[in-house]
Amino acid sequence: MLVIAALLTGALTVWTIRRTRKAIRNFLHRAVLRSVHRFQVRLDRYKLVSKPAVREALIQDPVVVSAMQHHCDIHGTSDAEAQALVEEYVDEIVPFFDVLSYYKIGYNLAHLLTRLLYRVSSEYQDRDALNAIPRKDVVLYLMNHRSNADYVIVAYVLAHGVSISYAVGEWARIWPLEYVFKSFGAYFVRRGFREALYHTVLERYVQLITRNGVTQGIFMEGGLTRNGELQPAKVGLLDYIARTTLDPAFDRDIWLVPVAINYDRVLEDRTLIRELLDERDRPSKPRQLLALTHYLLFNTLRLLTGRLKRYGRAVVNFGPPLSLRQWSDRHDGSLRLPRQERLPKLQHLADEVMQRVAAIMPVTPVPLVAAAFLSFEETVVPTSDLVERLDEYRDHLLASGAKLVRGELDACAILDRGWRMLKLRRLVVREAGNYIILPAQRPLLEYYANSVAHLLPDAPLRRPMHPAHDPDGSLPRLRS
Repeated sequence: MLVIAALLTGALTVWTIRRTRKAIRNFLHRAVLRSVHRFQVRLDRYKLVSKPAVREALIQDPVVVSAMQHHCDIHGTSDAEAQALVEEYVDEIVPFFDVLSYYKIGYNLAHLLTRLLYRVSSEYQDRDALNAIPRKDVVLYLMNHRSNADYVIVAYVLAHGVSISYAVGEWARIWPLEYVFKSFGAYFVRRGFREALYHTVLERYVQLITRNGVTQGIFMEGGLTRNGELQPAKVGLLDYIARTTLDPAFDRDIWLVPVAINYDRVLEDRTLIRELLDERDRPSKPRQLLALTHYLLFNTLRLLTGRLKRYGRAVVNFGPPLSLRQWSDRHDGSLRLPRQERLPKLQHLADEVMQRVAAIMPVTPVPLVAAAFLSFEETVVPTSDLVERLDEYRDHLLASGAKLVRGELDACAILDRGWRMLKLRRLVVREAGNYIILPAQRPLLEYYANSVAHLLPDAPLRRPMHPAHDPDGSLPRLRS
């Protein structure tokens, strides 16, 4: 009887475990379907392929196998050592996309944080052109990079249309960020790492997901801008993706969508400009961690006491798409050239994309007011002169078709919105009908003004009529 009871108990336990596992799988499956239906999202099916399957495809890729053999010949290593190195690179690069992580955890956190910190909006220069992209084609979002919040902001505004896979720098390869980014479908890229075998693995992975229609996002500058200006475009990942069109089995087009991002306040602005004021003042990792901890604790306290205020606008502007196949047809044979001859031609394409990004850069109140302040090259700026300069800038931006956020507002209203943030940051003070730029804060004003300076006309300087209005060359400034 004891044996029969034990067998029945064991069978019941096995049945319970299987039923529980099946119930959990069904629950998660229904949750995934609810998320997809709720967001009406264009889900790239290849993201759902298991990581072991992608890993096996890369290891057996003929190009990777040839690169492994070349690596062995050059470095004198064995085939097993080369394969172990490839497996290490694959594990580092390849993500494991999870729908629930992206749409249940990621989206809700993004919704909470972005709404808590910013007034987020998205703009479209030509929505019809974006909607006309065939569903079978591949979309590549090419963006400027102002803040680490860019990842969250862009994914958030695109969540109801598509899930985007980012190319992320190795700065995020720390726990738990690495797990979070990989579960969101992001793949990691080592910046400045010249090992040939690594770049072969990375190239074949990028081409693999491109062939299978995965929507990607790339920051063309390769890193955060330190002075607020757009930086020269990098072409490494663009080269990998463009060469996918050389595959005879790849019959899709690749559409390059320029994306411009701008803020009234960048969270890490002071850290970014610190080394431009003094290159020896680059904070160490512990100092950065301490500063981040202080920031989080301080703002959590402000939130709990009801004193936390939003940081103004965060705006994403999408430009008209550019067909990569049409570009390739106009430059027939360019993608088949050797690397040294091919990259300069792709650099022209990347520069064209960055010019489009510059042209659609959203002009939010703080950068516009900062540019107006600095246009006088003075410490003390009368309110009437500042309003007049803002009115000139506003008219110029509207006439040139620039994306002026809240362009229906007059100059006084724009000044009022910009002044609130500058006052909060203690960059400028107002006294007796004048605005006074605090000298030590001038570089931060430059940082914000630089983001929109290319869209503004050259303003004439007034003749100094008072010593307080004389240009002061000793004031701190950002280095180029």
